[in-house]
Amino acid sequence: MSTPERFDDRVKTQADTPSAPERPTRILLVGGGGREHALAWKLAASPACAEVVCAPGNPGIARIDKVRLVPGIRADDLPGLVELARREAVDLVVCGPEDPLSQGLGDAVRAAGILFFGPSAAAAEIESSKAFAKRLMATAGVPTAAFGVFEGLAEAERFIEAQPGPVVVKADGLCAGKGVVVADTKEESRAAVRRMLAEGEFGAAGARVVLEERLTGRELSVMAICDGERFVLLPSAEDHKAVLDGDRGPNTGGMGTCSPSPVLTDPATLDFITRRIFEPTLAALRADGRTFSGLLYGGLMLTPDRGPMVIEWNCRFGDPETQVVVPRLAGDLLPWLMGAARGRLPPAAAAAPKLATVDALEVHPGAAVCVVLAAANYPGKPRLGDEISGLPPAGTVGQGGAGVLVFHAGTRQVGARTVTAGGRVLGLVALGADVADARSRVYAAIGPGPEKVSFSGMHFRTDIGMRGRGT
Repeated sequence: MSTPERFDDRVKTQADTPSAPERPTRILLVGGGGREHALAWKLAASPACAEVVCAPGNPGIARIDKVRLVPGIRADDLPGLVELARREAVDLVVCGPEDPLSQGLGDAVRAAGILFFGPSAAAAEIESSKAFAKRLMATAGVPTAAFGVFEGLAEAERFIEAQPGPVVVKADGLCAGKGVVVADTKEESRAAVRRMLAEGEFGAAGARVVLEERLTGRELSVMAICDGERFVLLPSAEDHKAVLDGDRGPNTGGMGTCSPSPVLTDPATLDFITRRIFEPTLAALRADGRTFSGLLYGGLMLTPDRGPMVIEWNCRFGDPETQVVVPRLAGDLLPWLMGAARGRLPPAAAAAPKLATVDALEVHPGAAVCVVLAAANYPGKPRLGDEISGLPPAGTVGQGGAGVLVFHAGTRQVGARTVTAGGRVLGLVALGADVADARSRVYAAIGPGPEKVSFSGMHFRTDIGMRGRGT
């Protein structure tokens, strides 16, 4: 079997799949995590890209050619971001995090006459309100778990008691990935509801809860680039949310991913996801006056008896799913984002009669695996300030080992040292002929040891990509 190309070799030969923009494109990328690092790396590699301005960015993003940071502007500073886009005369704004989208960054940027990749605040409610998303799916006939929406503790507890099994408890609003409790018992469900509704664990975001039946099966992540009428599916992925091996311990923002999803192997299943999940959801948003343009991300469960069902919708690129999906794209990503922002993904159509997929993106064969290196005490209050060793030198894409990308998520530069500055510190990504090959490559890059990435207190899962493989 031939050895896959190194990542940096792949970047130099990206194909410009759709028609490229007429002139070099200046991009404002909003955010500063691992997802944004992956996007900045891919967008800066585009022949059509003149420069990526990133606010606020991170030390890893700063090392990419054609990228410049504006660290003084936060991702939630909407007026500051609009002014920055104007001052820098950017052609396109791409937003990574969900909070600015739900607060209306897309609306503000478009009002300023600048192209924006991402949904309006109204369309972003598909993520910012789980109650809205569930009701939308019920109206559209999209397969999802049975549910109830509650603001009162007594009514919520009665619903839990009436169910035949344990109930999943979800805070309605955005909680940075921490507002969901997948309970094993009814008592756990009741305790979670009390924390949210009676004790205010998540503030206003948890003042209303969605209670739903607990589904069984394998989770998978599917993302689509949408222009309001058409959409194209990206390669699938599988997230590993629990902090410990074997899916034990509390959930996190994600401890690693692999792509493609090992359970999405049947073309009929992919067609079902396209026609019965994405198409009706986008159509329902359009019918509700919330036309969705941007990245729609479905967190799905492949159940053994009912097929794919939606667990949740997100209105942006996933993290850390983006870190494995983007490196698998063989072509240039920029024209697709620009086309979506303009409302005309290729193949162009003046007036598509209905929502329809476009031709699939060119994807490298094989698989990609991302392992997240987390700080001491994560997912509790992480220890900060530990120096990171083994990072690639400034000015390179990043090679934490043979062909392994290093995406920064929670780091800070202190003089010549790069130190930990968040719970999820780094995401190491390798591409291989299959998952086993990619796993071997990425774990070989993790220290301690010479030319390996490590820091004091570092912890990570050793079983990313091994789910269902007998370990």
